[in-house]
Amino acid sequence: MNAAGAAPRFIGAEIYRNSTYGAWHPLAIPRVSTVTDLARALGWLPHERYIVSPRAKPAALAEWHRPDYLAALQRAEARGAVTAAERARYNIGTHSNPVFPEMYRRPATAAGAAILAGELLAEPGTLYSPAGGTHHGMPARANGFCYLNDPVFAILSLRRSGLRRIAYVDIDAHHPDGVEHAFAADPDVLLVSVHEAGRWPGTGRIGDLGVGQVFNLPVARGFDDTGMAMVRDGLILPAVAAFRPEAIVLQCGADGVTEDPLSRLAMSNNAHWEVVRALRRAAPRLLVLGGGGYNPWTVARLWTGVWATLAGHEIPDRLPEAGRAVLQRLTWKSNRRGREPPEHWSTTLRDAPRQGPPDPDLRADLARLSGRLRAAV
Repeated sequence: MNAAGAAPRFIGAEIYRNSTYGAWHPLAIPRVSTVTDLARALGWLPHERYIVSPRAKPAALAEWHRPDYLAALQRAEARGAVTAAERARYNIGTHSNPVFPEMYRRPATAAGAAILAGELLAEPGTLYSPAGGTHHGMPARANGFCYLNDPVFAILSLRRSGLRRIAYVDIDAHHPDGVEHAFAADPDVLLVSVHEAGRWPGTGRIGDLGVGQVFNLPVARGFDDTGMAMVRDGLILPAVAAFRPEAIVLQCGADGVTEDPLSRLAMSNNAHWEVVRALRRAAPRLLVLGGGGYNPWTVARLWTGVWATLAGHEIPDRLPEAGRAVLQRLTWKSNRRGREPPEHWSTTLRDAPRQGPPDPDLRADLARLSGRLRAAV
């Protein structure tokens, strides 16, 4: 089965350009705007493939988020500040979830893209929203840099389009606690997460079952391309095949690569692209979201490669001058690696593969989850 239908489309918006959580925050870096610019510079994003994301209205967001929380986000954006009571109640105005000029409109735009994607995928097809993937947001509070939870809205929108069985796969370095909170008790939403063990938020234990449809796999630091290939073939694809979803939502966070500052995983971007490639064949509808990723070069290269994988473009060994120029403009003042970035960060998309010997503990954990899967089938 393939995500067939119309040619893949890319959902984006200009609100992400020059929007930052603050100079000291991990999300001070440009991400979506760089991916958009790089894909265009490479000739991979013609105007007919690009969809401008709408901004979700409060009434639509209230399907999952509490109205008082949504009102607090809008007040904080308008005032540029929060009260002590609002900070305590809604977890906004904190170091992780700061007040910044687009703190409501930016996540509402990502949520609007998710809702639109669910509507468009009433028919088979493939959509890409790299601004999405804010998988930590909770109904009445911000959480882990996430003010709203666009993956939840994507799944709810797919439901309104008449689809019942939806698979959510998350390969971010951090567990999607907000998405699991929303759907752990829903037998028609498969939840598969591969995330770093011991990493914030500390949820996503291998023994968590939901109602039998939750498969969490915490992996050890140093998890590499070999490990992801084992997980892809030993858990992700068998779980999705057994579930037989009508649509797949893939959260493709870029924070699991070696150069990311907020994880200790060791993948190359090839690992992510191969998961994307495999899931394209697993259901008639596919929505790919972004997620974590805190090195501006590795995010841009990985997510642009995701679009190439979806849209059928061959990744060149060396970028043409127009592509190199986009990456050479990037800066990363808050991290020492940004002072003298390696040349290949600006001249290539594809990382060198990062492979190693199979991890026996990973093999044992996969066997445990495979046993559950066989019993469920």
